[in-house]
Amino acid sequence: MSSTRFPPHFAQTDHRQRSLNQMRSKQLGLEKYIYLNGLKGRDSDLFYDILLENMQEMIPILYTPTVGEACVNYSHIWRRPEGLYVSIEDKGRIRDVLASWPNFNDGRIAVVTDGSRILGLGDLGANGLPISLGKLDLYIAGAGIKPSSTVPICLDLGTNTQRYLDDPLYIGVRRPRPLGPEMDEFMDEFMEAMKEVFPTLLVQFEDFSTDNAFKYLERYRHQYRVFNDDIQGTGSVILSGFTNAARLSSAASGLPPSDHKILFLGAGSAGIGVAKQLLSFFTLSGLSPEEARSRIYTVDSKGLITANRKGLQEHKKFFARTDYDGPALTDLVDIINHVKPTALLGLSTIRNAFTEKVVKTMCALNPRPIIFPLSNPVTLCELDYQNAIEWSNGQVIFASGSPYEALSRDGVVYEPGQGNNMYIFPGIGLGSILSRTRHVSDAMVEQAAIALANSLTEEEKTAELVYPRLGRIRDISAQVAFAVIRQAQKEKLDDNAYLRTLPDSDLLGLIHDKMWQPPALQLRSFTRL
Repeated sequence: MSSTRFPPHFAQTDHRQRSLNQMRSKQLGLEKYIYLNGLKGRDSDLFYDILLENMQEMIPILYTPTVGEACVNYSHIWRRPEGLYVSIEDKGRIRDVLASWPNFNDGRIAVVTDGSRILGLGDLGANGLPISLGKLDLYIAGAGIKPSSTVPICLDLGTNTQRYLDDPLYIGVRRPRPLGPEMDEFMDEFMEAMKEVFPTLLVQFEDFSTDNAFKYLERYRHQYRVFNDDIQGTGSVILSGFTNAARLSSAASGLPPSDHKILFLGAGSAGIGVAKQLLSFFTLSGLSPEEARSRIYTVDSKGLITANRKGLQEHKKFFARTDYDGPALTDLVDIINHVKPTALLGLSTIRNAFTEKVVKTMCALNPRPIIFPLSNPVTLCELDYQNAIEWSNGQVIFASGSPYEALSRDGVVYEPGQGNNMYIFPGIGLGSILSRTRHVSDAMVEQAAIALANSLTEEEKTAELVYPRLGRIRDISAQVAFAVIRQAQKEKLDDNAYLRTLPDSDLLGLIHDKMWQPPALQLRSFTRL
């Protein structure tokens, strides 16, 4: 832009504060999202500088809960190309489509969605791209991944949501989703092409439908550098929070860690993924894998999941109970009274599923019950924080998937935990990139959770927090990345031999040094002609 087009005294003003004020002047979350999206397009360095200084305020706009609204409406708010669409109609030439990405040689991490299960909002088709964009913004803010090395991808495979097929402004291919061999063939070609075009890139799958999430993670995890944040990332961050919550709960009850029982409401990809990750809590407490599995119970729309249920989906069989053959238990309070859990976790996307009676039943069984309503966004959350505090008389140990404000009650300030995947996936990504790991192993994800659990400061422990404060996210991500790198080295999955030579303090310092920072904002002076 010609310098003559700037106001003569522009350089003497604070444009960062001006931009922040403009964002804050918007009344609706979606309006703020659209404004920030435009700012990133106009001046990405300024956008990321503002984001790093105002993460608590901006992350709920760029990601959950507002990103869900952005996805639902994306065909109507679309303004400019932002990510890469790979269509089912590109089958046979996917490599060429991927190679059209600018600076593809710089690609280090991609977030890939097919839009089939965005948050708890269902099949949004090609409208799912903002979930990839938002996730990568969090990689950049949380772990200092360089923006030019990120690749947001939406697989445009059609949609089974009729209102989008009928919408004249819908930006995706108008057809039902592919099934079986057609889908598998597309995914096989896509993953092979990704490896050819982006040979050093880590792929994160995001918001695939439950069956496909498990299927494609297992299909590709030992062949490519890939992980699924809904399954592994969510599980890891909840393992961390649960570890700290169990410590608080056991201090009140005297119960040994291995005696905890966890009841899950919700048995989709996120629910079963979290449940499998929480097995590590019990095995690290000294139980055998089989004993650990016996401490976890799962509930779906039909009630307590038992092995004798007809037509049980494959992914639900792992935790299906074999020790109950009575009449079906369908009421959550009845199930709680039967199981007597110390912890109740929700990944059901059922708003207000944890009623006052449910909370009080948990309190009757435990002096400090652990209740984690983890469904996103807030409109699908199983329990609001204010209700949790009131109904439990402040005794609940709480963490949610979406953010809630702190509460003051009877002179006591209660600070909610948020099981935000941002605590985990940026560090996993950074550690994987720096170590050049060939695969993301279960042990790497487990060590990430342990590093997060151990990252609490003394002040945060005194405040009885289960997660650290998000304002320290880069320090937290560095600790997570450190743990991931060391575990990759232990398993001989790393290709960066140099990092093996570094003592711990030097490696941690290198991780911090590798974090990208937006260029220092300088008040530019322009010569007016």
